[in-house]
Amino acid sequence: MKKLFLVFCLIIITGRFAFADTIAINHFVVKENPFAKNEVAIVATDSLNNIQENVNGVFNFTINGFQDTLKFDKGTAFYRHKIERSTFLFAKHINDKGTHSILYYVYKHDDILRPFHISWVLLLAIPCVLFLLAYMFKRFIIVAIVIFCIFIFFNYHNGLTIPTFFESIIDGLKNIFR
Repeated sequence: MKKLFLVFCLIIITGRFAFADTIAINHFVVKENPFAKNEVAIVATDSLNNIQENVNGVFNFTINGFQDTLKFDKGTAFYRHKIERSTFLFAKHINDKGTHSILYYVYKHDDILRPFHISWVLLLAIPCVLFLLAYMFKRFIIVAIVIFCIFIFFNYHNGLTIPTFFESIIDGLKNIFR
């Protein structure tokens, strides 16, 4: 009876150590990689943009449509692809709590990269405002069409495709209702 009780206690104690708490990345930001030129780093943060240093391990991300596994160490992973010119960077991570995505415009000047977060509201507002102005002022229709074509050309030339454009807006709308 003592042996059975001892085995039972041992199983319960080892079971407590076997179940680890899963670490999820729900928020992240893109920053310039301080250790390499023309590369960026993805930093796991909380909702207040504080670094989550307990995030360690390998996580799957989709960056500009290409799946990549990033190794996080103390909340930071390095995206090992060189950025040759200014471009849009759409990073998406899927975990048990849903899809988390973010759109950045990485501005390159000399050898310095400056990532700027692009809100889905801004992506949606620019075409809507152009359409509204063209509707309200009939003389503005040609100018609005030209500005809209420049907007589409700029986005396409810098790597923001139409599917990524709409995916960013839809993910932003989904996050409102969470």
